[in-house]
Amino acid sequence: MRSLAVSLAASLLANVANASPTKKATAPFLTSIGNQTWVIGNDVWNMTQGPQFGVKLYYKDHDCVGDAWGHYVSYNGAADNLVWTSASIVKNGKYKGVPFIDIQFTSDVGDMHWVIFEGQHGAYQYFVNHNLPTLGEFRTLWRLDNTTFPKGRTVDKDGTLPPLSDYIAANKVQDETWLAPDGKGYITKYDWASWVREQDYYGVYGDEFGSWYINPGKDYYNGNQLKQELMVHRESSTGDAVQLNMVHGTHFMVSSADVFPDGKMWGPWLWYLNDGSKPDAAARAKEEFAAWPYAWLDDEAYHARGKVSGRLVLSDGRPAAGAAVFLGDDEPTKTALDMGSTYYYTTYADERGNFEFADVRAATYGLQAWSHGGEIADVSTSLLHNGVAVATGKTTRLGTLAWAVSNRTRLFQVGDFDRYSYGFLYGGAPRQHALVASCPADLVYRVGTSKTADWCFGQTYQGNWTIEFEVAEDPAAAPARQPNLIVSLAGYSSGASSTVWANGHVIGNMTSGSPELQNDPCLYRSATAAGEWRLLEFQFDQSVLQKGLNTVTFQMTRNTTWHGFMWDSIILEW
Repeated sequence: MRSLAVSLAASLLANVANASPTKKATAPFLTSIGNQTWVIGNDVWNMTQGPQFGVKLYYKDHDCVGDAWGHYVSYNGAADNLVWTSASIVKNGKYKGVPFIDIQFTSDVGDMHWVIFEGQHGAYQYFVNHNLPTLGEFRTLWRLDNTTFPKGRTVDKDGTLPPLSDYIAANKVQDETWLAPDGKGYITKYDWASWVREQDYYGVYGDEFGSWYINPGKDYYNGNQLKQELMVHRESSTGDAVQLNMVHGTHFMVSSADVFPDGKMWGPWLWYLNDGSKPDAAARAKEEFAAWPYAWLDDEAYHARGKVSGRLVLSDGRPAAGAAVFLGDDEPTKTALDMGSTYYYTTYADERGNFEFADVRAATYGLQAWSHGGEIADVSTSLLHNGVAVATGKTTRLGTLAWAVSNRTRLFQVGDFDRYSYGFLYGGAPRQHALVASCPADLVYRVGTSKTADWCFGQTYQGNWTIEFEVAEDPAAAPARQPNLIVSLAGYSSGASSTVWANGHVIGNMTSGSPELQNDPCLYRSATAAGEWRLLEFQFDQSVLQKGLNTVTFQMTRNTTWHGFMWDSIILEW
């Protein structure tokens, strides 16, 4: 069978040089032609791989790359494209009776694998690190023919990609963002970003062809439930249809500069080709999710997995219903969103506070939990439980974990505490550039009268946002208490500073560039629900408050266009 594949591949290569092949190999194959050039594929598709770029992708006798860049792997944006120095078949086997090969392309920093089954429309891919530098961005991607793939689809957005003619140089307003030709709205690739861990399948497609990524595992991605990344877009300089697999990204984060151990594996995921049918891609995604972790992968560490279970109960006796639960670094030195060196797992507790993680790689983790809104939307504290040891084939039962909550008296709360802007005006709206500019410069919110939606999701203009609230008793006659203003930000884009007042007294500042307010690009990159979560607290003297009407004001004293504060929740307690 191997010799037959090679001979057929050789005849195929002669055709690749001129047009689509007239003969097709009957088994998956790797053929070398010249120096650092190879052809890989099977009886369904084939691709010519050069030192950097995979081009001449033939599927159904059509070149799906055309004049586009094709397939490549890079880190630090496009600054460092990997160069392949050799290629070889490292495994030749069968799974459920179907032949497959594992092709390894080597570079000086790691190995890219293509696992190709006979008859498969596409291939599984994974990357194994050996010498990547400390970095923030690492990605694989396809840049494909824009007439073959005019549309894009993620779990959040589905539609036609903007035509290249709309990217008018004079209309550029910031990175990868242009004023639309009709002057109404903007064109930006960030409108096509989406939540990483919520994806079922995503990619680019047309009436006859579809190219999709299906990532069922997701444990190799950096970050937690709030991780969002670019998925698909129009390449503004060439018009290529871009299908982006951002396996380690930073586009909506403060930072993510991670060191990776030798052997860190991203993937496998499935790159899937079809006739452009979304129902077919959805059905294939369901199959892949059910099959993960992949039994065909010959890697002991990959299959060394166990389970973790437990129950979260708040110190006031309530179950932590719906809480977000995260398995990340043990004894963490980074935020949950910034973690990315190894493997990470996310889930949500049920209505009784029970949670379970299945198929967790054997290691020791730190477990974190926080409110995801709903029945515990008032909970401003979070839980950290270190030393969660996972062993192969075992279930680590953590039992009931006690989660301490505040026992202070709450004077008011604006917005659910869930690390998102949900509930506020425009909070969680479809991604669109400059939506924050629709929020007012001045705003008054009256506790007990105003609705949550009367508070806007982001503040970007100089002005005063005031919360009016009543205090029933005379603070001067009450027992000594320490008022504490909790400000939970769903995101923050630098260049905006604010003075915080209570009844005309300055009680704090939210200052651009301060350690707790470093930039994340949420507001100027089309995000409407979250960037990187921040928690600020301002304590002040009890004498500042008075019986009757009181105010807390956020006075923005410095602003930058489309930058500012994205709100999650504001709580005053004593």
